[in-house]
Amino acid sequence: MKNVIFLVIFLASFQMLTAQYTEIINSKRPGFSESPYGVGTNVYQFETGMFYNSNNDKSLESYPKTLGGELFFRVGKFKERLEFNANVAYQRDEVKNPLGSNFHIKGISDLTVGAKYLVYQQEYKDKSKEIRSWKRRVAFDKKRLIPSVGVYGGVHLNFLGKDYKNDGMSYKGAVLLQNDFSDRLVLLTNLIADKITSEDKYYSYIVTMTYAINQNWSYFIENQGRYYNDFSPNYQFGTGVAYLVTENLQLDASARTNFFNDYSYLYATAGFSWRLDRHKDSFVYKNSPKETMSRRPNRKGFFSRLFKKKRN
Repeated sequence: MKNVIFLVIFLASFQMLTAQYTEIINSKRPGFSESPYGVGTNVYQFETGMFYNSNNDKSLESYPKTLGGELFFRVGKFKERLEFNANVAYQRDEVKNPLGSNFHIKGISDLTVGAKYLVYQQEYKDKSKEIRSWKRRVAFDKKRLIPSVGVYGGVHLNFLGKDYKNDGMSYKGAVLLQNDFSDRLVLLTNLIADKITSEDKYYSYIVTMTYAINQNWSYFIENQGRYYNDFSPNYQFGTGVAYLVTENLQLDASARTNFFNDYSYLYATAGFSWRLDRHKDSFVYKNSPKETMSRRPNRKGFFSRLFKKKRN
């Protein structure tokens, strides 16, 4: 009873400044889309996995088979709304040779550094406290139709394998949207302009719907479309699952393909996400904003590739 009274007094005396940190790991995997929310200050997160791609594209420049691995590193610094990240991929491709046997190339195929910032965070009512009207308690909150908004900017560096080098650096920008339709159902929408300064520039969208089955399992479905310089489209569809092992460790697996008449492919990946959590929530006295304190947050835990549980 004393602990309950202390908790009530504590929450009444302080207000929380952070709304970015999640009590359990917030991973980009296994989908390709990205949430506008960062990992939180002093959180160091590693998201890695192996991928395999096989296609029957009949064009002369296609890669029939690809095997590789990638590492996505994320860290929160300076502000709760700000995240810095870096992605590196290494792969081995089978290259089609119309004059003889196929051959292979390998090396670092991608090295991108960037940052994202949460521009707008949508807030929702806590309807569990609505005791006067059952209808109001279960009614859909129309605010959930308005997404939280983030922006991303990145640079593709040219420190790549000799077979993957470009003419120079190129740039990537994105608008990241997230709708929390419920505590279990989340919609992510990414609008992307990639390799902006190169001849291979393209524009794309990614729409991902994620649903938490329970505290440990979630699954997603995803649609991605790309539009190149000649406005030729490329669409793909993916699905996968994630399993929360601990609050700091997630396992995942996914697959995706397309349904084109001229060719089709299968892309499969499996991996995990792990974070080193050094985050501390900051509080201030309501009547004395200059006085601050920090504490480790309570670990209540609910599975969240959904991709956050915001503190209000």
